[in-house]
Amino acid sequence: MIEGGGAAAGLRFAIVRSRFNEEVTQRLLEGALDALRKGGARDEAIDVVLVPGAFEIPLVVSRLARSRRYDAIIGLGAVIRGETPHFEYISAEVSSGIARVSYESGVPVIFGVLTTDTEEQADARSKIGGVNRGYEAGLAAIEMANLMKQLSPPPIPPPSRGRVREGGRSSPKLSRRKRSR
Repeated sequence: MIEGGGAAAGLRFAIVRSRFNEEVTQRLLEGALDALRKGGARDEAIDVVLVPGAFEIPLVVSRLARSRRYDAIIGLGAVIRGETPHFEYISAEVSSGIARVSYESGVPVIFGVLTTDTEEQADARSKIGGVNRGYEAGLAAIEMANLMKQLSPPPIPPPSRGRVREGGRSSPKLSRRKRSR
């Protein structure tokens, strides 16, 4: 059985936090930072990027994943249902965008975006000292970063160059194509 448990020491993390619904997303950020720090991550190994809203999270996560500087990235936001279909559009795009970045980059991207019907539900999922989905996202980031390190294939040795050993003696490499005179 392969599991991704372990510590955050020696790993690098990025957190992308939406400023929209700021009270909720700030608590999610505090929860995520708490989990990473308790796991052994140093503050210097954690970058936090603020974006205007949840819709912008996948773009920034994509840029960070392509940098190859992070072992895991966490997207934090809060999309609360309103009176228009805006909620459905934003929720769908954010979740599929974050998933797509993770699949395409191979970097674990943790979905820490609340999608709730009410502000009360968002508050209940972002409590400090209670249920905090940001804290859970931090734990998932540590686990996935360690798991991906375990699943990484060993480096492939570079192809040999120059001479090929034949029967204990060295000779120049021969081309498969006959050379013309």
